[in-house]
Amino acid sequence: MSEAILTKAGSSPSADAQPRSGTEMRRVTLVTGASGGIGADLARVFARQGHDLVLIARSRTALEALADEIAVPGRPRPLVLVFDLLERNAIPEIAAALAAARISPEILVNNAGFGLIGPAAGLDLAEQLAIVDLNVRAAVDLTLRFLPAIRAARGKILNVASIASYFPGGPGMAAYYASKAFLLSFSLALSQELRADGVTVSALCPGYTKTGFQARAGIGPNIDLTRLPGSTAMEVAEAGYAGLIAGRREIVPGFHNKLSVLLLPFLPKAVVLAVISRLQQNRSPLR
Repeated sequence: MSEAILTKAGSSPSADAQPRSGTEMRRVTLVTGASGGIGADLARVFARQGHDLVLIARSRTALEALADEIAVPGRPRPLVLVFDLLERNAIPEIAAALAAARISPEILVNNAGFGLIGPAAGLDLAEQLAIVDLNVRAAVDLTLRFLPAIRAARGKILNVASIASYFPGGPGMAAYYASKAFLLSFSLALSQELRADGVTVSALCPGYTKTGFQARAGIGPNIDLTRLPGSTAMEVAEAGYAGLIAGRREIVPGFHNKLSVLLLPFLPKAVVLAVISRLQQNRSPLR
């Protein structure tokens, strides 16, 4: 469960945004939440496989550093756009910037998202609404807005959900679990709808991943997570890319995570909810 939350808006297309030749559209892979964690490693994996990239997040410093790193071996330098997806005008402005530069998303990676740990009644209302806004609204808006271009290119969509998507609920992280369940459901429905168009839609559902997600969620560094099998962000990113290219609808990295997903339908919901509640009270997140 690890993605970077976006903040500050404001960017315009740079020289990197110009089409390669003439008036031809530049087809790209667009990655949100690319400033760190799974998003940054997804960008690295896509770049390594020869994809041209647009990177979106709130931290210009982190994005520029990543773009420089990707460009070092002689690859095209990704276009950096600094936007806060929580701002209502951000996505229309992103679309306008890409259209002005004649850039067309062929692959969309909806990675941006965050969660908070604690009882729903005790967490800040605005922050819980922001979880839904970023994890759900922004992902749906980006997907539907760029869907015509993706369909025309017979492209791909990768939505970074979570193993939490499969659980009956997440006491202690209620809004987060619900948002990821939505994202998995949305992905599966779209994958069926777009199948005839040659568009692949995949949901990447990692378990506990060692990134900055825990700090953003309110989970301190002194919490013992050693009992939970974890993956690195790069392991998750590589599994996500391989699954997307293979056309898999659901991608669950890691043996223990796959086993959990297989067993969940056979366990009483009351038992599962009680176990999750206990884990969350101990501040040990599933992702």
